[in-house]
Amino acid sequence: MKPTDFAKKLTDFLSKYLPCERGLSTNTIESYKTTFILFITFMEEKKNIAVNKLAIKNITKENIIAFLEWLQSERYCSTATRNVRLAALHSFFRYLQYEMPENLNEWQQILSIKAKKTSRRMSTI
Repeated sequence: MKPTDFAKKLTDFLSKYLPCERGLSTNTIESYKTTFILFITFMEEKKNIAVNKLAIKNITKENIIAFLEWLQSERYCSTATRNVRLAALHSFFRYLQYEMPENLNEWQQILSIKAKKTSRRMSTI
């Protein structure tokens, strides 16, 4: 079976770009991997797209927004965690702008998704 374009780009992003070009820490790369494991799980469970069929064309702004909502509504992630996941996705799509410029419009649509404001807890003195 031939790997999908998504599989190839994600593998390069996690194994070459992040550690070699960006010099990110192992912990940061692990956090990014977790984001993509969750995203793949979401695409399988909610969009019925198996991991071996998941292609770049399936990744739209609408699917990313639905994924972020799923994190909060079904996985009970905090807004801060949602924003960490969004930051990992944004990093991947900034990378894809240069790797796959033919999809630049879609990548920029995804990059326009804003982080949610988090509520600050009042500290007690």
